Amino acid sequence: MKRAFIIHGWEGYPKEGWFPWLKKELTAKGFKVSVPAMPNPAEPEIEAWVGHLTKLVGKADSETFFVGHSIGCQTVLRYLERLDAGVKVGGVVLVAGWVHLMPAALEEEGADEIAKPWIETPLDWKKIKSHCGRFTAIFSDDDPFVPLEDSKTFRDKLGAKIVVLEGLQHINGEAGVEKLPAVLEFFE
Repeated sequence: MKRAFIIHGWEGYPKEGWFPWLKKELTAKGFKVSVPAMPNPAEPEIEAWVGHLTKLVGKADSETFFVGHSIGCQTVLRYLERLDAGVKVGGVVLVAGWVHLMPAALEEEGADEIAKPWIETPLDWKKIKSHCGRFTAIFSDDDPFVPLEDSKTFRDKLGAKIVVLEGLQHINGEAGVEKLPAVLEFFE
């Protein structure tokens, strides 16, 4: 059975923004969909989030798909990086994913300390790509937190299809995004 895991971002939650809509749409397409509450979303930590995702997924295979939002994208990438050689997943959609952050993302007290390990711990792009042959990365042209330049990193390192949407800010509930057809197009 095809499975999809939708991983929310920093300070996100399972019923935020477009996640319930996507869960409903993918369920209608025959997917078993999981939108887990990630541990301590106000202060996400790499080991806690990747460990939680690892337990939830169990055995990954070509029928396993991932959709990440913001730091949830980093979680998915770091999860893939740790898979055993030869394991392949079906596909990954990265929404408002980042490897760098704009100054606005670090303005809140303590945000720079939370973000620092995510930014400074290198990703093994080659290993990540070895576990998935199909990536799409979706950005908004006015995201206050994610530099649009990061789209080039995802394109160059993962061969990701890049989609740039207009005026959706950080593509989350706070920005009023309750449906995101660009994600669903990946599954058509």
